[in-house]
Amino acid sequence: MKVLHVNHSDISGGAARAANRIHCALKANNIETNMLVSRALSRDPSIIGPPNRAALLYDQVCGRIGGALVKLLKTKNPVLHSPAITPSLLLNRINKSDADIINLHWICGEVLSIADIGRIKKPVVWTFHDMWAFCGAEHYTDDLRWFEGYHKNNRPDYESGFDLNRWVWKKKSKHWRKAMQIIKQSKWLAETTQKSDLMNEWPVDIIPNTIDTKTWQPVKNSIAKEKLGFSNKEHKFIAFGALGGQQDPRKGFDLLRQALKLLKQQEYKFKIIIFGQSAPKQSEDLGFPVYYSGHLTEDKDLSNLYSAADVMVVPSRQEAFGQTASEAHACGTPVVAFNATGLMDIVDHKQTGFLAKPFDPASLAEGIKWVLDNNKNEELSKNARKKAVSLWSYEVVAEQYKAIYEKVLKNER
Repeated sequence: MKVLHVNHSDISGGAARAANRIHCALKANNIETNMLVSRALSRDPSIIGPPNRAALLYDQVCGRIGGALVKLLKTKNPVLHSPAITPSLLLNRINKSDADIINLHWICGEVLSIADIGRIKKPVVWTFHDMWAFCGAEHYTDDLRWFEGYHKNNRPDYESGFDLNRWVWKKKSKHWRKAMQIIKQSKWLAETTQKSDLMNEWPVDIIPNTIDTKTWQPVKNSIAKEKLGFSNKEHKFIAFGALGGQQDPRKGFDLLRQALKLLKQQEYKFKIIIFGQSAPKQSEDLGFPVYYSGHLTEDKDLSNLYSAADVMVVPSRQEAFGQTASEAHACGTPVVAFNATGLMDIVDHKQTGFLAKPFDPASLAEGIKWVLDNNKNEELSKNARKKAVSLWSYEVVAEQYKAIYEKVLKNER
């Protein structure tokens, strides 16, 4: 069996890292696999990037065309919007490849057009990393057009100008006539897909994102803190991380800010580690000492950071899965999150962390306090690590993907 994964990048962004880990998990379990990307940043020989500078330039031009179309839409939904309209150079390479299965991942950024996806001639498995495939152009949304269908009379009040979302959704309805096998990382994302007007009859299976639990391992808390340059072992540490997380409202930093204010009023003392971004020119006073780690790219550095934290806080309003939470659990770090979306699959309430009431800052603060004060913190850590190994390790997830591939190939025959 030969598998070809298709994604925008090999390591840049959360979806890319998730897709690459699935690719690596399959390789580690003796499944022949390659990864076709528009932007290759690693030196892995199994990663197939653009064949020449002309192809790279074409991709850049296509990205600008898509970006220009997005500007015609006026919306207060700040998430990424992807039209996926320009013909791709990848389609011919996909159809001429020797792969038995094509595993699509995050193929926006004009990697493949909507029409191109419908023209793939090989069996397809599509791993969703957000809501885009069954929505319009938006990657996440709170409105229900994805459920009702994108009609003229149900456009939300916060949008005006060109109805890009309806236009994109209609293209998907036109070109995606044959149902594809879908893989979702969480129950929430699977349920939304199965309720969507576009894909309610498509086959959906749930397989969580994977992580190399042999590499991502706990480091003794005091040693991890020393590696970060902290000599005062008495301080507690909470961690928050997301690429541009303070700017993306979906990541809920505003809710964490309110929770921190409540904890400050109760005279709690701890330090905050923020990773995924460098220190801003003008630092915000969060009421506690803040350490900015910047963008960490090495797994061992991230593992050390998670291990240094006494609790990882993931206050997201929406997550397809919640990769920072699963990474923290692999390092034995309890997680506090809201009892909503994909994070419900990761955190077991008062077993591996705390699930707060959505989206209540007071409940979030309560969860942080509960973990920091809990005299069973060592038990929480052991439970978190055990869950990561049993559910998300390479061998476990690779076997689930293999079973899906075999089912799809059998159905095709």
